[in-house]
Amino acid sequence: QLQLVESGGAMVQPGGSLRLSCATSASPAILHYYAIAWFRQAPGKEREGISCISSSSDVIRYADSVKGRFTVSRDTAKNTVYLQMNSLKPEDAGVYYCAGQRAPYYSCSLVSGGMDSWGKGTLVNVSS
Repeated sequence: QLQLVESGGAMVQPGGSLRLSCATSASPAILHYYAIAWFRQAPGKEREGISCISSSSDVIRYADSVKGRFTVSRDTAKNTVYLQMNSLKPEDAGVYYCAGQRAPYYSCSLVSGGMDSWGKGTLVNVSS
């Protein structure tokens, strides 16, 4: 299992931007076998898969709710995956988690049940 640590959560006004980071101490040789996904959970709602990136970085998926506003990227040298969030809306607020999944090199998933490792989350508030 991976150890994942999220950071970058904050309070921001509607229309603002944030960049979340998901860092792992796993070696590149281990991380090579993992796709990374981002999930979020708002109070009283189910956890929602919003983006994922394959180990190769060639396969990227977004939930319709964030498509065109969020961008996921992977820095292999830093063992870190980023989620750039632009044009934030109040409904984007929640706890954001990153998760790792052992997956084929060109594959990633937004299904929470398929994840092997989870971070503890970082809180995003969007409010004026």
